[in-house]
Amino acid sequence: MNCPVAGRIIGIVWVREDKSGSLIRRRYFLETCSLGLGAMAVSSLSRAESDGPVQPGQPHYPPRVKSVIFLFMAGGPSQLDLFDHKPSLAKYEGQQVPDSVLADQELPFIERDAALMASPMKFVRRGECGAELSEALPHLGEVVDDIAIIKSVKTDAFNHAPAQIFAHTGHLQPGRPSIGSWVTYGLGSSSRDLPAFVVLDSGNGISGGAACWGSGFLPSVHQGVPFRSQGDPILFAGNPPGIDRRLQRETLDALAKLNRRKFAINGDPEIATRISAYELAFRLQSSAPELIDLASESKGTLELYGAEPGKASFANNCLLARRLVERGVRFVEMLYTGWDHHSDVLGGIRKTCGVADRPVAALLKDLKQRGLLEETLVVWGGEFGRTPMVENNPALGRSRGRDHHPNAFSMWIAGGGIKAGQTLGKTDEFGYHVVEDPVHVHDLQATILHLLGMDHENLTFRHQGRDFRLTDVAGKVVKKLLA
Repeated sequence: MNCPVAGRIIGIVWVREDKSGSLIRRRYFLETCSLGLGAMAVSSLSRAESDGPVQPGQPHYPPRVKSVIFLFMAGGPSQLDLFDHKPSLAKYEGQQVPDSVLADQELPFIERDAALMASPMKFVRRGECGAELSEALPHLGEVVDDIAIIKSVKTDAFNHAPAQIFAHTGHLQPGRPSIGSWVTYGLGSSSRDLPAFVVLDSGNGISGGAACWGSGFLPSVHQGVPFRSQGDPILFAGNPPGIDRRLQRETLDALAKLNRRKFAINGDPEIATRISAYELAFRLQSSAPELIDLASESKGTLELYGAEPGKASFANNCLLARRLVERGVRFVEMLYTGWDHHSDVLGGIRKTCGVADRPVAALLKDLKQRGLLEETLVVWGGEFGRTPMVENNPALGRSRGRDHHPNAFSMWIAGGGIKAGQTLGKTDEFGYHVVEDPVHVHDLQATILHLLGMDHENLTFRHQGRDFRLTDVAGKVVKKLLA
């Protein structure tokens, strides 16, 4: 601290006394002392009055990508029926998993004596890389040489809400910043008229809720902004009847003047966030409707995705994701529920892949042909996988399903800086444990930040007396994934 003070503590703020004994306003304290809070507050206010809500930050080293599209498949996609082909399960169909495999494992719903079940899906080798993919993913097979499949992902929770929160925040309980918030905190925004972090939901929400895109203890300017794919993109952003754009502008100017006065008194950085939010909402009234107007896309592009202008769908959201990163949005969170197949895994996989396979493959094709894939990171996966044992529970109406499985599941990643066309990691013959190249969720988070030019160990925020980071005290960059 570079303030030469003889002071006392008032509340939680150290306040300087001058020689006359009078108190110096906290504004002086915030501006003069070399404290992160003061610098952040003044910086936030200047950003709020500038052309953009959050100015681009400086990465730790040259980034490989500018934006991230996180395709989060909520519910836990079955890796055994999509990516991790296990012919041995057919051999042991109906038999119990050996005790040596289960050991002290916890199982959420099924009994320990549940029988093994082979995948009802056929697998075929696709692309020049020869990766084995389920027949449920014919479109992804067309772009498999552009992705890196990870068969050895592990997480720390086997129930949906904590596992989803962990996948996004690196912590099992709500209250920590999400990965999208960490990214915008570290890098800022490169879009003047759109939020830096946008959320697109193609279902009825997820168990982890808003904690998965919240800013936690980071300034609230970094939280995700949910968009709708039809109607008003953001609820209540439009003017009510009788309020035209000129009157709104005059109202916002008056409100900003009052907020700046309040800021001068107490230096609260959330006031700067509020000013920024009002200004961004004003610009969104013009930019957001243009964004979701898919009718401006060519017929060929709409057919590629299976998108239909004016309707809410996962296909439309995939196309919106491309339009968002094209316009400089830093982090796009795509949510698609429906992967929790405790019963009829065959019918469930066919249904969800029937919705998701074509648009996801189209997104990769579209990004690539526009030259955007090299500067965009696309991540696909859920909060955990499924067990090799069958779930049959007549009391719950369940049969031929699979239970939650955090020990070994599959995800894939594509885009700039990724060594595409590879399959990383290996599981045992039952698909129960990772036996080669384990990738913990913290490792994946560290790798995403690395590709954006940030060191996960140095991207920190001081809260309650200590430094916090996305990867907690763990995580390492998965160098085998890098080109």
